[in-house]
Amino acid sequence: MTTLQRRAIAKPQNTWATKLKKQYPDLIPPIVALLVFLGIWQLFSWIPGATLPGPIQVVQDTWILIFWPFYDRGGTDKGLFWQIWASLQRVAISYTLAAIVGIGLGILIGTNKMMSKALDPLFQLLRTVPPLAWVPISLAALRQNEPAALFVIFITAIWPILINTAVGVKQIPQDYNNVAKVLQLTRKEYFFNILIPSALPYIFTGLRIAIGLAWLAIIAAEIVMSGIVGIGFFIWEAYQNNNVSEVILALIYIGIVGLLLDKLMGWVQNKIVPEGQK
Repeated sequence: MTTLQRRAIAKPQNTWATKLKKQYPDLIPPIVALLVFLGIWQLFSWIPGATLPGPIQVVQDTWILIFWPFYDRGGTDKGLFWQIWASLQRVAISYTLAAIVGIGLGILIGTNKMMSKALDPLFQLLRTVPPLAWVPISLAALRQNEPAALFVIFITAIWPILINTAVGVKQIPQDYNNVAKVLQLTRKEYFFNILIPSALPYIFTGLRIAIGLAWLAIIAAEIVMSGIVGIGFFIWEAYQNNNVSEVILALIYIGIVGLLLDKLMGWVQNKIVPEGQK
């Protein structure tokens, strides 16, 4: 092997080593904090009379769920992968509908003062209703658990998208509107060249908030809706069977998935929204 070949092989390794060294100082604090948290949690679990299991006991009780989350015994007896997957599918459907309807209504309200005056009080009233309060209404209206769960996610996620879109449209600089009039842009040209680019940061702010609310809403909806596969129902069933370790493990999964969803939306926002508008 020649010297040039050795250098070519060593260069990527040095690059990765350099990146790791740069990230190393940022990785230490969260790792230390996590270890301290687990240590305190374990110590509290050893206190006489403690009812919550410690991290060691949780791993011992749920090692099958941790290391083999893909099992499927039929019905609702499925591994955590399938429970999470079912919940994510519901979130994806309802969140997509909420994004379409929310952005559309937000643009309508932002561009039409009469519609804004008419609908804003109603929207401000409905957006304060907690997700769980919508569950009995959705069950009474739709009669089935699956559509009711989808509606609860939709009605929870739509408000930040709608409101942020409306605010973004209203915040378009007047100079932009004057330029559009001077250039005599058509509605289509104004929509795609001025309105959407200007409101895009606000729209993505609403979308990012909404994905977190949608994930929270599906957990709440599934907990009170029996007989459907999902992480929320898994938690409720584990609690009913006094499997506290399974509940704790499910909460960890929920937190990880919620974090990943937020990071995914942040990544999409960084790719789409121009650097100067962030």
